Amino acid sequence: MILAVLQARMGSSRLPGKAMATLQGQPMILRQLERIREARTLSKIIVATSDQAPDDALAGFLVSRGVTVHRGAGADILDRIARCAEAAGPVSHIVRLKGDAPFVDPGLIDQTVRLALSTGADYASNRVHRTYPAGLEVEVVTAQTLRTAAAEERDPLARISPTAAIREQAGRFRHAHLRAVRDWSGLDWRVKTPADLAFARSIYDALHPVDPGFRMGDVLDLVESRQDLGRFAA
Repeated sequence: MILAVLQARMGSSRLPGKAMATLQGQPMILRQLERIREARTLSKIIVATSDQAPDDALAGFLVSRGVTVHRGAGADILDRIARCAEAAGPVSHIVRLKGDAPFVDPGLIDQTVRLALSTGADYASNRVHRTYPAGLEVEVVTAQTLRTAAAEERDPLARISPTAAIREQAGRFRHAHLRAVRDWSGLDWRVKTPADLAFARSIYDALHPVDPGFRMGDVLDLVESRQDLGRFAA
């Protein structure tokens, strides 16, 4: 089983409640899930959030929409993702996705999963050697590798970044890297600030009504053609 885990939370110092901010009339978290479900390699999707009060509304909303939710310790994201895998059943790989990425591309998810499977890598991503815009990161890790990291990592700060130890031990864990045809690493499409949210809304307003399944190339074409979106262009 290939399990996708989408991290999401309501707490943010720069943009509180961003998971529920609307894009074309629906909360951003639902827009992300729509896109993730288009990936052909995934068997199941779980949203991982914290057990803290600010995330009660998010968890309740998702459950009411039929979304599987796992809640865990706010600061221990590594444990939260590992427990998602335990709850899901016999999982071979976990796909880690982040909740600030409304342009998550199902094609990139599939490419990264297939790279992990074809190479036998313990960890495959387009993150370590970045060539894609920030906000399109996909990380695929074997369940065994994640269990090892969860069992061995003792630093509470390091457990906030669940793949850090795996990324930093390329000599121990086999890595595979997905690279784009050119370098777009200078672009940042994550939603972390009100300005980022305004950008995301502009993109969704322009592209979603025409093609709800728009991809990275469509966003690139749009930002290149719109002067008002210049700072997000290559």
